[in-house]
Amino acid sequence: MPTFHIVTFGCQANEADSERMAGAFVAAGYQPAHSAEDADVILLNTCSIREKAEQKVYSLLGRYQGLKRERPGLKIGLTGCLGQLEGAELKRRFPGLDLVVGTGQMLKVPGMLQERPLIPLTLRPTEPMPTYVGTPPPLRQSRVSAFVNIMEGCNYFCTFCVVPYTRGRERSRPVADVLAEVEDLLSRGYREVTLLGQTVNAYGKTLRPRTTFAALLRQIDALAGGTLRIRFTSSHPREVTPDLYSAVAECQGVCEHVHLPVQSGSDRVLERMRRLYTRAQYLEVVRRLREAVPDVALSTDLIVGFPGETEEDHRETLDLLREVGYDSLFAFCYSPRPHTPAGEYPDQLQEPVKRQRLAEIFSLQAAIGLEKNRARIGRVEEVLVELGPREKEGSLASGRTRQNKWVHFPVDVLDIGARVSAEIIEAYSYYLKGKCDGRAVGVSS
Repeated sequence: MPTFHIVTFGCQANEADSERMAGAFVAAGYQPAHSAEDADVILLNTCSIREKAEQKVYSLLGRYQGLKRERPGLKIGLTGCLGQLEGAELKRRFPGLDLVVGTGQMLKVPGMLQERPLIPLTLRPTEPMPTYVGTPPPLRQSRVSAFVNIMEGCNYFCTFCVVPYTRGRERSRPVADVLAEVEDLLSRGYREVTLLGQTVNAYGKTLRPRTTFAALLRQIDALAGGTLRIRFTSSHPREVTPDLYSAVAECQGVCEHVHLPVQSGSDRVLERMRRLYTRAQYLEVVRRLREAVPDVALSTDLIVGFPGETEEDHRETLDLLREVGYDSLFAFCYSPRPHTPAGEYPDQLQEPVKRQRLAEIFSLQAAIGLEKNRARIGRVEEVLVELGPREKEGSLASGRTRQNKWVHFPVDVLDIGARVSAEIIEAYSYYLKGKCDGRAVGVSS
């Protein structure tokens, strides 16, 4: 039986795409390989949101081309955003690539590999959002928590971002298809879903009849009857509406965690980024979220060293971190991206400046995260156990609270998939330690 191996770069949307591709390969008669070295087909599912992710892909492609010289029958394919963006240039740079496939064609890859002659480049215009009706089930990495794609693309065209060029404009998946997938996951014993979209809370605008993201949350919550945790990412601040505040507060299954990218704390930089909100407007969203859900945890994305960012702009971002008090964040040095206006701005910053500012961001967030986590010591939290031993944290089981905080347990009494009450006994900047007797809460383990 032929084997395949998928290497995934980038966001949770890419992880979900890889799971669906893996399911398509299994349905076509392949089986997963233990490693790339054992595979008959190697696929790189790529990201182009940052230059560093691209460089990692190029490095692996060089290594796999060497592997192909040793095994001429090996097939190497590249899918995802980098394929959509670079296309023929990748084939020119890496002649060992057998297949380059864009973002809208990934489920067709197993069939493409059987075509004779094999078509090396498939970059058709972005297709409508797949319904996934009648497609093979994803080969999911977790048996506890599942990704559910609900929309694709973005209409915002921020000056730094390639998503509208690689994923296209917003397209929403029909409500009935989303609910059918969630119902199937419930029947398979899943305890949590994460709803995915590049601007997930803009869901529903392209559907007829039109609906809203908050309405979808309420329908999923009603379907699950409180037995399923519901998460979502990634939100745009302009799409956080009053009905969304209410849905997060009122739906039993919706977790008290919102990922709300801000990108910068400076109004001047936000305007150059074309984020279409001000610092004050962003802070008002934060205020209203916390008013509706007092124990909500907030995470964010930051771009450090955007073209023209001054020391004053950087200090405003540091001040924003202190004012909001994020539970966690993802921060990256700006890197120019093809086709984006910011890539052509003349006032690009030097790398040492960007790295220094990034270090200051991480240092401050570590202190904020530690303070917020220490405030949870002594509290009893509901934890969904997702993983077995994590030697680095000295634990035998790990899971997340409803606020998306990792809790590690130094005892081997917890079943994967159990929802347990855990007392928090230690706190660190990026995780907690807890103790419990292993008894499940809310649902049976």
